[in-house]
Amino acid sequence: MFVLICYDIVNDRRRYRIERAISDYGYRVQKSVFEAHISERALVELRERLCKLMAPAEDTIRYYTLCKNCINAVEADGIGITPDEDEEHTIVV
Repeated sequence: MFVLICYDIVNDRRRYRIERAISDYGYRVQKSVFEAHISERALVELRERLCKLMAPAEDTIRYYTLCKNCINAVEADGIGITPDEDEEHTIVV
């Protein structure tokens, strides 16, 4: 599955730890946005890991699962690569 992970983390130390955790599963496309080709099981694992790192009263992490048709409809301007160009980042657990 393809997941877009976006976050707003108030504390710099927590943000750094969360960024490191997400980068184990996906790749950064903007400052607070990661994309991941990931299995359902790995996504559950990642979410559990991130819930332990975040402060629910202050922070937000959102997960958007995109279907194949949605991935093909992704458009971007400027630098970067499209989701289909980066299949080697697929995480399967």
